[in-house]
Amino acid sequence: MSSLPVIAAVGCTKIASEHRDCNARDLLADALLDMLADAGMAGLDAVEHGLASYESDHFNMQMTMGAILHDSIGMMPKPGLRVEGGGATGALALRTAWAHIQSGLCDSILVYGVEKNGRGLSSRTANQLFALSADVDWETAIGGTYTGFYAAMMRAHMAKYGTREEQFAHVAARNRGNAAFNPIAQRPMDISIDDVLRSCPVAEPYKLLDCSLLSDGAACILLASEAWARAHVPAYQSRPAVYFTGTGCGTDTMRLGDRYPHITNFRAKQQAAQAAYAMAGIRDPLRELDVAEVYDSYSGVEIQAVEDQGWVAQGAGGQAVAAGAF
Repeated sequence: MSSLPVIAAVGCTKIASEHRDCNARDLLADALLDMLADAGMAGLDAVEHGLASYESDHFNMQMTMGAILHDSIGMMPKPGLRVEGGGATGALALRTAWAHIQSGLCDSILVYGVEKNGRGLSSRTANQLFALSADVDWETAIGGTYTGFYAAMMRAHMAKYGTREEQFAHVAARNRGNAAFNPIAQRPMDISIDDVLRSCPVAEPYKLLDCSLLSDGAACILLASEAWARAHVPAYQSRPAVYFTGTGCGTDTMRLGDRYPHITNFRAKQQAAQAAYAMAGIRDPLRELDVAEVYDSYSGVEIQAVEDQGWVAQGAGGQAVAAGAF
């Protein structure tokens, strides 16, 4: 039996532009019921700890949402905490849960995330709220938004490496097509590269179809020691174990203009990937990894990600994705 934490069960709601009949608590309850069915468990009595992954306080006009959600699913008086880290919030929550189990603080921890930031607010208001995650003294105050920041990074990438709009439009078209195979995806689309290029400009070089959708949804993961999973999760006995073998974390300056040596790529992503590979014993990620999910809030971010995670050389991501390498 391995000493590594295992993913004992998972649950997820349908991802939608808006769940009009649900608040954050309702969405979490749906995801939790899905996870309990996956685990073959009747409830959470045996689960020792809760960990909320949540970012959008302002969308719900509710601070301390971690405590609200912990209470709503009946985890009181067990320990609970909340993790927040912008777009990395979900991954940081899993990393924190991994550390709890590896350190011996607990043998089981329910990691749950929920967001209500779909059509409940206008896109303009949503962008204003997201901009509060930037440096409000030096960036937000002069009109900075994350769409603008990502666009500036991609412009720098294009200038330095010759990356073309058609290459990241390929990412947008392919990913929306892939969504057709995901029954819980919000909005699969059958679109072409030309459709992306002809869509409305948002922040050059990004067009409307280069941008990800705002969504409502929730998900749960039960992370545990293997001994605990064997003892408390009936369904765990009948399927292959999924071990949590590596995690990494990196940071960078908040203000985009302070980033060194350039803004074409994400130094934090590079550091996190290398740390995770080292922990998992991965020497050649392109050969040893079978499946990868990367953060792609904008289509060009995937091009930057395949470079930052060491799958291709810096600047070669655009050609690689357009050629169908990923």
